[in-house]
Amino acid sequence: MQPDTPSFAALPDLVDSHCHLDFPDFDGELEAILARARAAGVTRIVSICTRPRSIAKVRAIAEAHDGVFWAYGLHPMSVTEEAPETLEHLLEVARHPKLVAIGETGLDYHYTPDSAPAQQAQLRLHIEAAQETGLPLVIHARDADVDMEAILSEGYRRKPYACVMHCFSSGPRLAEAALEMGFYLSMSGIAAFPKSQDLRDIFAKAPLDRILVETDSPYLAPPPFRGKRNEPAYVAHTARAGAQVFGLSEAQFRAATTANFDRLFQKAARAAQAA
Repeated sequence: MQPDTPSFAALPDLVDSHCHLDFPDFDGELEAILARARAAGVTRIVSICTRPRSIAKVRAIAEAHDGVFWAYGLHPMSVTEEAPETLEHLLEVARHPKLVAIGETGLDYHYTPDSAPAQQAQLRLHIEAAQETGLPLVIHARDADVDMEAILSEGYRRKPYACVMHCFSSGPRLAEAALEMGFYLSMSGIAAFPKSQDLRDIFAKAPLDRILVETDSPYLAPPPFRGKRNEPAYVAHTARAGAQVFGLSEAQFRAATTANFDRLFQKAARAAQAA
């Protein structure tokens, strides 16, 4: 099943701020997937690398495709499977011209609570890398709101940095704390699920200029594709749901979230202007 591209044709451009184009779910189909994204008005994509063994593949995908950028960080669920990241390596990777963010990093106490101390140490390291490079931090948070707020705030008091709470699905207190630091909340397909009204209420209270949209594909496809493999084109459906949350037209919401992306991911914005 393909996206409902004709209904999106006349709308402003859109950005998928977080997906995983290197995952095997997309092997052999990447060109078709990117074509469907363009047909849905998705002109820029950030593909997230979550472990060092995947850097070469993610970097190559970004280098081979206009409008595709990448980010790198050690995912919190992988901290016991990979060697610990170092600040020196993160700074080295960040020099790539299409590397636009640090992460995803963060805390996941739902699936990997036993590695909490290692996750916390890596999160602090990634915060330092974001501070050193000036690149935004991409945060994964699951069932760790108290520690997440404490560590993010601790780092921000030491030296302010930019940040997006990727695929935000945490509680209102963490949302408020993130927004108070000027961070962004990213809306995934979860926000379009019928039973996600509490999450939509959190987004509705946030300033529009702090909202992004993403797929996190191949996961979390929004209706009408829920339960199927997600892909960047489907961010158009999440944006449609987001427009309803904010009482805006689709065109207004697309324009706002794209402007927000450019403000946060400044390296990607400069590359687009230079193209």
